[in-house]
Amino acid sequence: MQYEVVSDRVVAAELDGEAVLLDVSSGLYYGLDEVGSRIWMLLNEAPGLEAIVSRLRDEYEAAPDDLQRDVAAFIDALVARGLVRVAQAG
Repeated sequence: MQYEVVSDRVVAAELDGEAVLLDVSSGLYYGLDEVGSRIWMLLNEAPGLEAIVSRLRDEYEAAPDDLQRDVAAFIDALVARGLVRVAQAG
């Protein structure tokens, strides 16, 4: 089973309920909206897609299949930018 973990090259700060991420290796900043910020926080608390989706189901009104798809796409985008990495559990 694989877990998503926040890359150690990212510095994050919360501003007015939204997260700002800095990739220190590239110098690029990323802004996350409220939902993206919540997913970012959950990556630190409950790594793994299933755990994150489970927590978000309790917090947001969304169809389970849509939520699963959207969270997976968001995490995939973070992985593609090097902001999150996938590590083997073990």
